[in-house]
Amino acid sequence: MDSIIFDIDGTIWNSTDVVAVAWNEILEKEGLDIRVTADQLKGLFGRLLPDIAKAIMPELDEAEQLRIIDLCCQEEHELLRKKGAPVYEGLEDTLKELKKRYPLFVVSNCQAGYIELVFEKTGLGKYFTGHLCPGDTGEAKAANIQSIAKKYQLKAPVYVGDTFGDYQACLEAGVPFVFASYGFGQVDTPDYRIGKPADLLKLF
Repeated sequence: MDSIIFDIDGTIWNSTDVVAVAWNEILEKEGLDIRVTADQLKGLFGRLLPDIAKAIMPELDEAEQLRIIDLCCQEEHELLRKKGAPVYEGLEDTLKELKKRYPLFVVSNCQAGYIELVFEKTGLGKYFTGHLCPGDTGEAKAANIQSIAKKYQLKAPVYVGDTFGDYQACLEAGVPFVFASYGFGQVDTPDYRIGKPADLLKLF
């Protein structure tokens, strides 16, 4: 293992409470009788945004789903820029130690600008060498993991995430998966499992 790639939501921080408020403001403004909860978002985060939009607004056509989810993301960015979101306990100390040993990266199925916003609000950007998301590349997680590996000549990266979708992306990309069980999802057969960020120091 020569590098570590991280997911964001459910792995680095938990933004679901703030995001639910932001998205509900837009859903109300758009006159939709739909509301989301933080717990509902925990079950949706990790998917691509068009898939999340379809799950939340199944009665709307695709173009309308994408228009509204884009507004939701804009509102989400504004509120997160004001409020931020809680980082998981022990994460920064863990990143500080891991960076001494390995280059660290972020690959998330998020919109453009989200990773930069997380770095800005948390101050964690200094620990990471690079990052990618579908908003930047138009590609899903597996392809972005492979792109990061190719760009930075990584021979044996591992990926740390918290959802079954993360696990599937790692299978597709041919990368070992570290399941962050403190996050949002459930994965029964990961390559590795951690119960808190600091457990990475014992693994690697």
